[in-house]
Amino acid sequence: MKHEWSSRLTFILAAVGSAVGLGNIWKFPYITGEYGGGVFIFAYLICICLIGLPIMLSEIALGRRGKQSPVNTMLQLSQEAGAPTAWSLLGWSGMAAGCLILSYYSVIAGEVMAYSFRASSGIFNHQTVDGVKGILTSLESEPEKLLAWHTLFMALTILSVARGVKGGIEKTVSFLMPALFVLLLLLVGFAMNSGGFEQAIDFMFTPDIDKFFYARNEMGEYLMDAENEKIFTWVPMMVAMGHAFFTLSLGMGAIMMYGSYLNRHVSIGQMTLIIVVLDTVVALLAGLAIFPLVFANGLNPAAGPGLIFETLPLAFGSMAGGTFIGTLFFVLLFFAALSSAISLIEPTVAWLIESKGIRRIKATVMTGVAVWFIGLATIFSMKGVTFGDIIIDVVGDVELEAGIFKYNLFQVIDFFTASIMLPLGGFFIAIFAGWIMHRDSTEREFSFQNRYVYPAWYIMVRYVSPFLVFMVFLNIIGIFNF
Repeated sequence: MKHEWSSRLTFILAAVGSAVGLGNIWKFPYITGEYGGGVFIFAYLICICLIGLPIMLSEIALGRRGKQSPVNTMLQLSQEAGAPTAWSLLGWSGMAAGCLILSYYSVIAGEVMAYSFRASSGIFNHQTVDGVKGILTSLESEPEKLLAWHTLFMALTILSVARGVKGGIEKTVSFLMPALFVLLLLLVGFAMNSGGFEQAIDFMFTPDIDKFFYARNEMGEYLMDAENEKIFTWVPMMVAMGHAFFTLSLGMGAIMMYGSYLNRHVSIGQMTLIIVVLDTVVALLAGLAIFPLVFANGLNPAAGPGLIFETLPLAFGSMAGGTFIGTLFFVLLFFAALSSAISLIEPTVAWLIESKGIRRIKATVMTGVAVWFIGLATIFSMKGVTFGDIIIDVVGDVELEAGIFKYNLFQVIDFFTASIMLPLGGFFIAIFAGWIMHRDSTEREFSFQNRYVYPAWYIMVRYVSPFLVFMVFLNIIGIFNF
C-alpha cells in the first residue's frame, strides 16, 4: 500500500522542510547582497509568483496523480496521455539534480555543523578579519575534517530517510521545522536591537532599478557603477529564477515525490500557497536576521558565499552575547539543511524500492553512499587542499567562464544544477502539465473551492511560466540577449 502523509500539517511541514534549507538561510542572503538587495528581492518575488507557484502546483499534481517515484510517475502519466515514454527522462533528470545538489549541499552542511561547535566554544570572540578567514581556511584546507563532517551529515540524512515516511521523515520534520521557525524569530528579534535594522530594511525593500544595468567599458568588460555605456542585464532575474527553483525544490523530483504521498481529498492549491508563502517568509526573515548584523558591524553585504562563514562570525565575535547568538544561528542552519537533504534523497530511494524491489534501508544506504562519493569532488575543489603529503589543487583550478562569471568545480555543479537542470526540469513540467496531460486529468487533481483558480493556473502553466523560463534560460546560455 502506498504511504500517505498522516495529516495535512505533516505534508506542509515536510514540503516546507524541503523548500526551507540552506538555500533560504545560506544562499538567499548572500546572493541578495551580491545582486543589489531590493532589486534582487523584487526579481525574486516576480519569479516566485509567475514561475515558482504555478510549477509547484503542477509538480504536486503530477506526483499525486502518479503516486510513485518521479521516474515511474512520468512513465505512467505519459502512457495515460498517449505521449512518448521518453517523458520519464524528466523524472531521471530530477533525481540526478537532487543527488548532485545533495552532494555539495552535504559538504556545506558539514561545515555548518563544524561551525556550530566552533561558535559554542567562543572561538569567534574578538577575532580580526584575518583571524576569521583563518578559521575557515583551516577547515577547508584539511579534507580529513571536511570528509568527517560530510560523512556525519550524510549518516544523519540516511538515518532519517531509512526509517520510512511516517517513522523517519514525518517525525524528523515535525521537530525540525517548528524549532527552525522559533530559532529564526529569536535571531530576528536580536537583530532588531543590533543598530542596523533600519539600514537592512532599506537595503532589502528599496529596489534600485540601476542594479538592472551593467556598465560596459572600452574593453567590452561588464562593470558595476562604471561611467560608461550602460546596458540592461538579465543577471539579477537569471539568478532570481534559478534560486526560485532551488529554494522551492522544483525540478528535482522532491516535490513530486512528496506530492505522491498526499491524500486525494486535500486541496493542492491551498497547500501549495501555504508552502510558497512560508518559504518566502523564511527567506526574508533570514535576510532580516543577517543584514542588520552586517550593517551594524560595518561589513560588506556583497561578501558572497563567505557571508555566512566569514562575515557573520566576525559580527558574532564583536557583539555582546555573540557566542550564544552564533551557536543559535549555526544550529538553525543545520536544522534547515537536514530537512532539505531528506527530500533530495527520497525520490531515488523510492525508485529503488519500486523498480528494483530493494528494501528501504538498503536503498537509502546505497543512495547515500553514492551521493557521499560524489561529494568528494566538492571537498577537493577547495583550492590548495592537502590530503596527507599530497596537494590536491588540480580540481580546484578547474574554471568555467559563463558570461561575466568564473566558477570552480563546486560552483560549476551549483550553476549547472540551479541554473540549467532545475529551470529545464520546471519548463518541461509546465509543458507536460499544461499541454500533454488531458485537461480532465488535471481538473480532477485540482479540487479548488474557488472556480477561478484552476483557469488562472491553466493559463499560467501553459503560456506565462514556460515562456518566462524559456526566455531567461536563453539568456543564461547566451543564445539570446536583450
